[in-house]
Amino acid sequence: MKEMMITLTNVQDIREFVNVVILTDYEVDLVQGRYTIDAKSIMGIFSLDLLSPIKLVAHSNDTAVLFEKIAKFAVK
Repeated sequence: MKEMMITLTNVQDIREFVNVVILTDYEVDLVQGRYTIDAKSIMGIFSLDLLSPIKLVAHSNDTAVLFEKIAKFAVK
């Protein structure tokens, strides 16, 4: 399991993010406070506070490709 902090600030970012994550063959969650949602769910992402950073949890140890593709959303 690997984690990173991300931000998704607009609808285009969310669509691009989901289009990348949906191609993974392992589970990816977004965690914010006590809420955990499936990162492959557009509707679920809209239920989060998009003004705050979101913790991405990838349930795999082979996440290099995913993290490279979503690097633009990483909190710096």
